[in-house]
Amino acid sequence: MAVLTIRDFDESLKAKLRIRAAEHGRSMEAEVRAILAAVLTKSESGPGMGSRIRQRFADLDDVSFEPPQRTERARAAEFPE
Repeated sequence: MAVLTIRDFDESLKAKLRIRAAEHGRSMEAEVRAILAAVLTKSESGPGMGSRIRQRFADLDDVSFEPPQRTERARAAEFPE
């Protein structure tokens, strides 16, 4: 097992950690281990962002629309010299 020392740990963060650990019925050390394990072992085998976006909007009705009519002719881009 490794030992980790954290220097210059902010007192307000330490107080929040103590409260969070108490809410979960753990020591501060156990709470830090749980936080690190949750953050660092996230599964990357789930659906990608595109799939998640598609799932989120899958239940919407057809949202097709007509683009607005142009009122001006297209112009060439102007570049400064």
